[in-house]
Amino acid sequence: MDNYTIADNFSLLSKLMDIHGDNSFKAKSYAAAAFTIEKLPTQLSEMPFETIQSIRGIGAGIGKNVIEQIQTGTFSILQDYIQKTPEGILTMLSIKGIGPKKIATIWKDLEIETIGELLYACEENRLANYKGFGEKSQQNIKEAISFYLGSQGSYLYQEMEIIVAQIQENLQKQFPDFRFSVAGDFALQSEIISKLSWITTSPLTILKDFFALQGFQIKQISDTELEIEGTIKLPISFIKTSEENFSNCFFQHACSEAFLNEWKKITNWSESEIYASDEAIFELKQLPFIPICQRENASIIQKAIDKKLKPFIQVNDIKSIIHSHSNWSDGAESLETMAVRAKEKGYEYLVMSDHSQSAFYANGLREERIVAQHKQIDELNKKLYPFRIFKSIESDILNDGSLDYPEDVLGSFDLVIASIHSNLKMTEEKAMMRLLNAIENPFTSILGHMTGRLLLSRNGYPVDHHKIIDACLANNVVIELNAHPRRLDIDWRWIQEATDKGVLISINPDAHSIEGFNDCKYGVLVAQKAGLTKYQNLSSFSLAEFEEFLGEQHQKRN
Repeated sequence: MDNYTIADNFSLLSKLMDIHGDNSFKAKSYAAAAFTIEKLPTQLSEMPFETIQSIRGIGAGIGKNVIEQIQTGTFSILQDYIQKTPEGILTMLSIKGIGPKKIATIWKDLEIETIGELLYACEENRLANYKGFGEKSQQNIKEAISFYLGSQGSYLYQEMEIIVAQIQENLQKQFPDFRFSVAGDFALQSEIISKLSWITTSPLTILKDFFALQGFQIKQISDTELEIEGTIKLPISFIKTSEENFSNCFFQHACSEAFLNEWKKITNWSESEIYASDEAIFELKQLPFIPICQRENASIIQKAIDKKLKPFIQVNDIKSIIHSHSNWSDGAESLETMAVRAKEKGYEYLVMSDHSQSAFYANGLREERIVAQHKQIDELNKKLYPFRIFKSIESDILNDGSLDYPEDVLGSFDLVIASIHSNLKMTEEKAMMRLLNAIENPFTSILGHMTGRLLLSRNGYPVDHHKIIDACLANNVVIELNAHPRRLDIDWRWIQEATDKGVLISINPDAHSIEGFNDCKYGVLVAQKAGLTKYQNLSSFSLAEFEEFLGEQHQKRN
């Protein structure tokens, strides 16, 4: 059992104790232990038991709970609480904006035990006048539940990668005489996957028997389509076709409906035509090949006709790690570890951008710590030459749109990434005021995760993308494509407008560990959908090109 699982168990126990109104001191102790364990650089399972019990924030009592989980894989106290808690109450802990205290009131005072009942109570305005809630709280809960219900059965692209690879490998191993190609959302590199689809030449009866033996639920959609569902609540579809019609069938199911309808209209394409390959479909229509990931917007077809398609960015085009956090703030690794690993992976430079002082929850840097960090960066730059570490900060955009430090401190950084982290529940007017003020600040070089969204968890605050893009152009500010698979913000659907106007994008991993460097891949995958080229991406700049970019940014400050 790893540290994250143990920490999650303690966190859940703390919340359940609060819901049941039990010992508040113990509940806080378990919550504190969860926080401590999650930040540990070493796995608890690799430590001697005496060491575990000596860790500050754990101690002897909680240490025994840790050891129980490592040795048995279970946590008896937590299981007891889960057993005496209705399933619907446990589900409420997944609803943003409803903490343990409010859940206790909902359960014990209002006698509501499911989110369906709670949504209905909101629609009947039962919470608006109840103690501890109010009209605004009721509306927030209603929206959070609606969002939660709408996201069930959907997964991030990153979460599906291993599953898709395993299914593909098993199918080819079990049925080597038949073809299988993944289509649908996954082939399109969609950021959210709501269904997995395969095109196959295998008889559906064989697949039905194979998956039934493994405990999958089987649903025959038609003579040519089979749908299964396993432990994950995600439908998996198999569409049967002949070998001769394979490419044609694949083409139909590896694009959006809008793309397919436009394609039929422009090319007089027939579903019964025979093609040797996906590429042959375009060759016979005398059109440039449109990569699968771009077959979402119908407008891409006219772009192909006009010969305006350009080679899009690839993962190996990323030359640097821009936007990263070390253990100076809330990162897991030391600054040196992050730099050394970035150099080993072949990157030319690292932009170290720990949190600013207002992010107290993330150990944001106060002015004296900035001076100390900059001194360490100077030392490491001598040691790691010609690799470079650049001095940056992820400055909180404050409520009035100002940045987190006075100008003399902001001037000590090579560049500033400006992001909103607090007071996210805003009207569009409020959000735009903050964002535009930050963009117009001459010290802002990059606008971080523009909408603050967390995919499948939190909608972003409302913004006017057109105005933000225009403001970034006017103020020579780069727009971040935050590559963390839960963000992917700016949304790829707005990238072409930005690049057409001349605004640079920067695919940044927002890395809080060396493993986080790998998230660049997910930013690249969605950027490909928008046709972003390496020349339009700041993190693809060579060291010399990046230094030239910084020179322009410093001129702006003056």
